[in-house]
Amino acid sequence: MPFNSFRIKLIIYFLGLFVILRPFGALSQTDSLKNFPVEKLKLPIKSPANIRHVLILPIIARSIETGWSFGGASAATFRLKSRDTAGRTSNAQAIALYTTRHQFVAALNGSIYFPGEKYILNEQLSYSSFPDDFWGLGKNARDSSKESYKFKQYYVYLHPQRQIGPGLFLGVVYEYQRVFNTEYLKGGLFDQENVVGRNGYHVSGLGLSLTYDTRNNAFSPDKGTMLQFYFDHFAPFFGSDYFYTNYVLDLRRFIRVYKDQVLAIQAFGSFNSGETPLRSLSYLGGSSNLRGYYAGRFRDKNAALLQAEYRIPLFWRIGAVGFGGIGNVGPELKDIDFEGLKYSYGGGLRVALNKKEKLNLRVDYGLARGDSQGFYLQIGEAF
Repeated sequence: MPFNSFRIKLIIYFLGLFVILRPFGALSQTDSLKNFPVEKLKLPIKSPANIRHVLILPIIARSIETGWSFGGASAATFRLKSRDTAGRTSNAQAIALYTTRHQFVAALNGSIYFPGEKYILNEQLSYSSFPDDFWGLGKNARDSSKESYKFKQYYVYLHPQRQIGPGLFLGVVYEYQRVFNTEYLKGGLFDQENVVGRNGYHVSGLGLSLTYDTRNNAFSPDKGTMLQFYFDHFAPFFGSDYFYTNYVLDLRRFIRVYKDQVLAIQAFGSFNSGETPLRSLSYLGGSSNLRGYYAGRFRDKNAALLQAEYRIPLFWRIGAVGFGGIGNVGPELKDIDFEGLKYSYGGGLRVALNKKEKLNLRVDYGLARGDSQGFYLQIGEAF
């Protein structure tokens, strides 16, 4: 995308967001930090949670996977007990989007921190009807091989955790996927590479997690560490069509370098053994890893990446970031090497929607190896 086109779209987006949000000001309450207006919720029953901020707004977003997206979103931050200040603030988000590529996504997700962080519950529920692209499996998938396909999916992810030591949590992971109404080119890449699950499936898996987490904020930490390992085992015993195990290692470190400037680092790996279906394969690309590549541009049983961001506050509610990352995929662990290494880099802006809770509107532009590039408008940090 030429720079002038990118700049014009960016200006149009922020002008549009200002025009859309401004009419809410006369009818809703503004928080003490003079944030974007937030609606006062009239709960039908007395809630035990102390709801701190609720943000309801129309969404205009863009990524290379979806094109332009239009819809609505609601984000809430709260504490289950108003006097509990030892733990992080809980959050929940709901979103519904329709895209210019005729994709529809509805999702509900969040993290609930119980008093004293003795328990944590992470959850994600979603439905998607999603025309998508596929280039084949492996690190050497060619740009010219791209094929389009369609699918619909229900997805459930539940991750309750219990504190077993200072910053240390033991958890249970449950994941369910139902992929149906798949459409693809018969005799094309899916058939040639015998991709598991190309005709639709459902999988259900159960596993365990171990997490060390000292991050000081749920949305955008400026210090602390997260080290998480979990596995999820899918088997007919749990109602799964396929027998496989997914292992995930996620390491994040946040370092306050100078005043409010932050260096954020993430090492991430997703590894599968067994008969792994299409939408459970590990991949590179998207709005959260190796920005600039299409999400799923490179897929295989195993993937690993290393990425970093440098976050700098500028003025008012505006900040800037620079980011870069490397990664690779392969059918076996030994195949994740420097041969055909993937890389991306870029920069972006941040606009604080909720300054106290550090909830940001994220505007990123990423460039990847080859001619791949992407423009992203999202809520929340990449990691």
